Amino acid sequence: MTYQLSRTTHLPHPIEDVFEFFSNAQNLQSLTPPWVGFEVLSPLPIEMRPGQLIDYRIRVHGIPLKWRSEITAWEPPHRFVDEQRRGPYRSWHHEHRFHPTANGTEVTDLVSYDVFGGRLIQRLLVAPDLDKIFDYRQNKLLDLFPPAALPEPAP
Repeated sequence: MTYQLSRTTHLPHPIEDVFEFFSNAQNLQSLTPPWVGFEVLSPLPIEMRPGQLIDYRIRVHGIPLKWRSEITAWEPPHRFVDEQRRGPYRSWHHEHRFHPTANGTEVTDLVSYDVFGGRLIQRLLVAPDLDKIFDYRQNKLLDLFPPAALPEPAP
């Protein structure tokens, strides 16, 4: 069974700046909660392009796991997709969308995934963990891309 997760965050910064941040695979570590123990294993820097494989290490409930993803779509500055090739899910497809707005950039994460263990594992473990991870990610993005300081009013 495939499950869906969708999150949208508005960042008050230009799409080029936001996409540039996401185009650096090392920045994913700063968007992941410390309890996940996320670490990029692939040599840096990583050239983001279709077909690029990226290896990570994570912890799931204290169990260390390796995760390999492949960039399957790369369309700067509007979207990219990473898909799990080896890791903790039966399948994982994560589309990152970036849309310019009048006041910045709308960032949308669309994740389709399937879990080992079925609905019970999804409901009791995976869905709550993903909610915490994406809540953290959203809050961290807002910290990293704060509203620009307003100019001082003229005297």
